[in-house]
Amino acid sequence: MLRRSIFYFLRHGETDWNKDHRAQGQMDVPLNATGIEQAKRASKIACDLDIVTICTSPLKRALDTAKMIQGSRRCNLEIIEDLSECSWGNREGDTKGRWFTDWKSGYANPAGAETYEIFIERALRGINLALKRPGPVMIVSHGGVYWAVQNYARLGEESDIPNATPVLHEPPQPNTGEWRTSVLTQAS
Repeated sequence: MLRRSIFYFLRHGETDWNKDHRAQGQMDVPLNATGIEQAKRASKIACDLDIVTICTSPLKRALDTAKMIQGSRRCNLEIIEDLSECSWGNREGDTKGRWFTDWKSGYANPAGAETYEIFIERALRGINLALKRPGPVMIVSHGGVYWAVQNYARLGEESDIPNATPVLHEPPQPNTGEWRTSVLTQAS
């Protein structure tokens, strides 16, 4: 179960592998120029947010994004291993295709990869650990980790979250039973 707490989720800035639709997984792919600019824009948005703690994946693309946010907020930064992207084993670096669909459906698992079910459980564990920190918390992580939020908050079908766009999550109120999400953008 997803811990009921207000939080922000931010997928790291863009990498060259994102552009190419390659499975990054645990590969430590750096932000590209676009990703750095996205992280800078996200840090401007974060200036106006009530964030007490930033929890991040240790992977460079997420950690560098989180450090940019922290620079604008001067809040605590904590690395949580379970917020790392899925390990796709020998398919890391490959473009996503049939193998990826087969992996998500549980039909086939690449050599050395986490199963989809184990990954989602690990990601949920990392998210819940982050949400135990003084909040509101901003989680800076990966698109795959966000699938756990989508699954456990029942936000509908899994979809990709945009790079470096903060999403506010508000837990269900007693009369609604549904999580509320708001995509945050900078005013012009």
